[in-house]
Amino acid sequence: MLRSMLTSMLTVFPSKIKTRNYSNTIIIAITNSPQPVRRNASTEYMLLQQQHNPTSAYVHLPFCRKRCHYCDFPIVALGLSSPHGDEDEDEDDPRIVNYIDYLCREIKATSVPSNYNKSPMETVFFGGGTPSLVPPRLVSLVLETLDAKFGVCTDAEISIEMDPGTFDVEKLKDLMNLGVNRVSLGVQAFQEELLKSCGRAHGVREIHEAIDIVGSCGVENWSVDLISSLPHQKSHMWEESLSLTIQAKPTHVSVYDLQVEQDTKFGSLYTAGEFPLPCENQSADFYRMASEMLRDAGYEHYEISSYCKSGYQCKHNYTYWINKPFYAFGLGSASYLNGLRFSRPRKLKDYKDYVQNLENGLVNCFQDSKVDAQDIAMDVVMLSLRTARGLDMKSFGKAFGSSTILSVCEVYKPHIESGHVVCLDEQRREIAAEEFSSLLSEGNKINEVLAYIRLSDPDGFLLSNELISLAFNVLAP
Repeated sequence: MLRSMLTSMLTVFPSKIKTRNYSNTIIIAITNSPQPVRRNASTEYMLLQQQHNPTSAYVHLPFCRKRCHYCDFPIVALGLSSPHGDEDEDEDDPRIVNYIDYLCREIKATSVPSNYNKSPMETVFFGGGTPSLVPPRLVSLVLETLDAKFGVCTDAEISIEMDPGTFDVEKLKDLMNLGVNRVSLGVQAFQEELLKSCGRAHGVREIHEAIDIVGSCGVENWSVDLISSLPHQKSHMWEESLSLTIQAKPTHVSVYDLQVEQDTKFGSLYTAGEFPLPCENQSADFYRMASEMLRDAGYEHYEISSYCKSGYQCKHNYTYWINKPFYAFGLGSASYLNGLRFSRPRKLKDYKDYVQNLENGLVNCFQDSKVDAQDIAMDVVMLSLRTARGLDMKSFGKAFGSSTILSVCEVYKPHIESGHVVCLDEQRREIAAEEFSSLLSEGNKINEVLAYIRLSDPDGFLLSNELISLAFNVLAP
C-alpha cells in the first residue's frame, strides 16, 4: 500500500505518530496513456520555489524519560529521575549538555545555499523526544545560535513540545521569557490504562496539572496531541478524550491514528487491524468522531490530522504542507532545501561524526544531486492533499504542464462523482460533478475554471492514501 511510499516523507515532520491507511478498499483507475511529468518541470518549479527563502527551522531535542511503546523516533532515554530538569547549573545532565554543544556547532557550520538569501526565521519548532526535559538555559543557547546564524524575527512563532510531568510553572515561564510562544502538549489519552499500555511516563493526574500550568502561565497558543486506535481503546474512551480536550480549550488539537512500526515494542506485540487494536472500520469511526466533535466545537479541520481555532494554525507545520523550504537540525532531522530532502544520522555517535565532518567541509548536501521533476510533483500533491486548502491546480499546471492537470482530472473523475474529491474555482466555489465532467470534455476549459482540488472531510481524508496513490500513478506511470 501507499504507506511504504509515504514513510520517508512523513518522518520529516515532528508529529509523534504517522497517519495510516484507514480503509482496505482497493481502488483501480484506468487512464488513457497518462502523460508523464515534463522533465524540465523541476527547473521551472525551482524557479518558483526560489521566490521563498527558508524562514523555518526544525530543531530535534531527542531526550525522553523512557521510550513509548509506539515510538520509532531517534531518542535518548534519560530515565525517570529529575522530570522537571530543575537541577542546579552544575548538575545539568552531561548527555544533554554535550548534545546541545553539537547541535549548536551544526547550526553554525550550516551553509546557506547560494540561491537563497539569508532570511530571519519566522518559525522555530523544538520537537523530539521530549524537549521540555531540556533546561531553558540550554534552549536559550540554541535560540541564540539560530539568531546569530540566520536571525529570528521578533514575532516568530516558537513552538516547543512538552509532556505532562516534565515541567512546572517556573520552567514554562522561563521558556516563555526566551520567546517560546506556542506549546504542543503530548497528552495522547485521558485514560490511565491506555497511557500505561502505551508506555507513557505520565498519568492522568499529570495531564490535568500540565493543562493548569499552561493556563496559569497565560499561554495563548497551545495544542493538545491525541492518539486514536490504541490497544483496547473503545469508542467511549475516545469520545471522553475528545470531550476533555474540548473542555480544556486549547487553540489547536492534533489527532493521530496509531501507526504500528516494525522496530517498536508495539511492532513485536501487535498487528494493525487485529485485536486488541481496533479494526479498520473502528479506526475510521474514531476519525469521523474527532472530525465531527472538534468541528462542532469550533475547530477548523485545516490539515488531515490538525484542527485549530480561527487564526491558530501551526505556522511552522504549514510550511511543510505548502512545500516551502526549511532548515532542520539535530539527530535524525530532515531539511528541505533546493528541492532536496537531507536527513541527519539517527544514531548519536554517527550524528556527532556528521557534525565534525560538516565543520571540516566534508559534507555537501547538494553536490551532484539532481532534482527529479516526478519526485517534486508527487511531494506537492501528497502534501497539498493533506490540507483543507487542497492542491493549487493553477500553480501546479504552470510548473508541471496542462497535460498533467488533465491526467489528474481524468483519474479523479469517479471520485469527484462519489464526493471523495472536491473541485473548486478561483472563488473556492464548489464545482458540481456534472459541471466538472462538462468542463473536462472540453479539454482546456477545465484548466481555465478549475483552481483547487481537495479531499472531502472526513470521507475523502479517510481514503487519502489511496487517492494520493492514484495521482502518483499518473505522475510517475
